[in-house]
Amino acid sequence: MPQQATQPWTPPEDASDDLAYGAPTARLLLLGGDLNDRVYRRQWEEVRRGGIGGSEVAKILGLNKYAGPRHVYEEKHGRPVPMDDQLSEYAEVGQEIEDFIAYMFTKRTGIPAVPTPGTLANIDRPWMRSNVDRYALDPETGAVVAPVELKNRSAYQLDDWEDGVPDAPALQVHWNMAVGGWPYGWAVALVGGNTLRYHRIERDEELIGTLIDVCGKWFQRHVVEGYPPPADGLEATKELLGRLWKVQPKDVIEVPRLKAEKLRKRRAALTAQIKELDEQKTTVENEMRLACGAAGVAEVEGKKAWSYIRNGTFSPKRFEKDYPAIAAECRKTVEVLDMDLIKEKYPAEYEACLARVLRVPAKEL
Repeated sequence: MPQQATQPWTPPEDASDDLAYGAPTARLLLLGGDLNDRVYRRQWEEVRRGGIGGSEVAKILGLNKYAGPRHVYEEKHGRPVPMDDQLSEYAEVGQEIEDFIAYMFTKRTGIPAVPTPGTLANIDRPWMRSNVDRYALDPETGAVVAPVELKNRSAYQLDDWEDGVPDAPALQVHWNMAVGGWPYGWAVALVGGNTLRYHRIERDEELIGTLIDVCGKWFQRHVVEGYPPPADGLEATKELLGRLWKVQPKDVIEVPRLKAEKLRKRRAALTAQIKELDEQKTTVENEMRLACGAAGVAEVEGKKAWSYIRNGTFSPKRFEKDYPAIAAECRKTVEVLDMDLIKEKYPAEYEACLARVLRVPAKEL
């Protein structure tokens, strides 16, 4: 059984400076360390703010549903970005089990996957940076041959990893290759806690050229020059903007009339379009419901076309109305927060946890 290394790879004594840390086109910018150590973490965050890393490429391109360009912009300028507790815990677990995922990759492939020395920066473009999860070594020579990206994913994403690699991790592997100069890389995922999927990704010079161009311009404009990125349509950006500032309810900001009218008209047009499309969609779905009648499944030549069964949201009010005796029997007392008491005794804390809501008056300006 292949043995999984637990110590960072170190170069042979006769290695040249360019190859000193296993990356032909990169240099070591910061040695790896303990992110729980406050001093080291400050150094790591400072290095991170000075460039674009692999995990940020998909965010900049709008291909990460959990974070977008605005998240990257705020982090690069040293402002804390609120993170969902569930996502934070998920990321923490992923870091804790990296060794196991790397071990399983080595066990399945025979390719040693060892810890890397730290943060890399491209020699020609120092703003291009990478924290490679593991180095893949040549089993015979022990030389570094490729970067390995490790992911912990839910069982719902198994289909995404069966025949290839999802966009975000694929872009991260390509960015690692762009920074370090490798001809290929590995994307490895532990899916659902018990299924390992791994794919070798060959270097695509055209894609890498595009990533360097797009991310380089983005870095210059939004980090070096400091211009905020424009608004985008990500739900994650909506959540971020609702939590980014400490709201001053009585403060008023003056908006140019032309801009306000343009935004309101565009929003009104989109709202009307969404309503019309929703009605058309409901009409089509009602035809499908009519076709089912009392049947739960509609098929075409033995293959399921759609289903119409009772597996949706449970309605407590309807149940209590239709089955009052059973509802009384199955009722239980549940401890819940007393929202009125919190609002009365702790108004500041109550307000801090209220969501910001955008409301647009129907009356014209």
